Amino acid sequence: MKRLALILCGSLWLLPAMAAPSLRLDSRIVMQLDDPRFGGFSSLEVAADGLSFMATSDRGTLLEGDILREEGRMTGVDNLRLRNIQDTKGRPVTRYNIDAEGLAVSATGEIYMSFEANHRVMVQASPEATPVFVPKHPDFRALQNNSGLEALAIDEAGVLYAIPERSGGLEVPFPVYRFNGEAWRKDWSLPRSNDFLVAGADIFAGQLYVLERKLEGIWGFSSRIRRFEIGAETGETLLVSAAGQFDNLEGIALWKPTDGATRIMLIADDNFLFLQKNELVEMVLEE
Repeated sequence: MKRLALILCGSLWLLPAMAAPSLRLDSRIVMQLDDPRFGGFSSLEVAADGLSFMATSDRGTLLEGDILREEGRMTGVDNLRLRNIQDTKGRPVTRYNIDAEGLAVSATGEIYMSFEANHRVMVQASPEATPVFVPKHPDFRALQNNSGLEALAIDEAGVLYAIPERSGGLEVPFPVYRFNGEAWRKDWSLPRSNDFLVAGADIFAGQLYVLERKLEGIWGFSSRIRRFEIGAETGETLLVSAAGQFDNLEGIALWKPTDGATRIMLIADDNFLFLQKNELVEMVLEE
C-alpha cells in the first residue's frame, strides 16, 4: 500500500488519508467454442501462475482452458474443453440439479461446487472424479429459488465459505457460511446495499473479495467488487462499474505474478443469449 508522509501543522501531527486501492482494466476477451453446451458461466478459478482457468455453468458443465499471455497481459484462451458435471453416482447432472453457481479449489486440488435450485455443495478430487456431498447447513433448504449459494471460496486452511445471492430482505446482511470439514457455522455477515446482489467470491492473501451485480434495466449490468478482512462486517469498495460497461460478470478469481501486482480476473455469464457474451476480464489491483 502506498505510504504518505506525516505533515507537521502547528502542534498537531496530521496523517493524510492513505491512497485508496484501485483497479486498472488490463484486458478483456470474448470466448467462443462450437459446442451447444458452451455458455452460462457463473464461477471462476485461476491457476496460481495465471495460465489456466476453470469455470462452471448454469447448465451443468465444467469448463477448463489455457490462458494466452504476452508480457503478462491476457491475449486469448486456448484448449477450451467442456465436460458434464457428474452427480454422486457418476452420471451427468440433470433437471433441477444442473445449476452450478460457485466454485472453489483447495490447495490440494479438491474441487468444490455449489448449486442452486437444489441447494447443495459437492466436492470431488479432480475434474474426472465422482463427487460426494458436503453436509448441508439447515438454512440451505430454505434458500430462495434461483438465489441460492451463488459464491464459494476457500482459504489456505481449507475452510470453505459460501454466500447466497440474496439475503432475504433489502436491509438484511448477506450471511457467510463457513465449513471447517465437519460442520457449517454462520457467525459472519456482509452488509447489503444499493440493490447489489452477490455473484461470486474468492479469498486471496487472507482477505475475502466479493463480486456483486445489479441489473440497471435496459442499460445492462453494473458490477461491484468489495474486499473484507476475514470476520469484518465492513469492507472497502474496489470497483463500481457503469451500467453496461461489462457484461453479466458472475465469477471472480485472483492471482499474482512473481514480479508484478495482484490481478483480478472476472467471467461473464451470457445466459445463452446472442445479445450477451462469454467474456473474460482482467484487472490489475494497484495499491
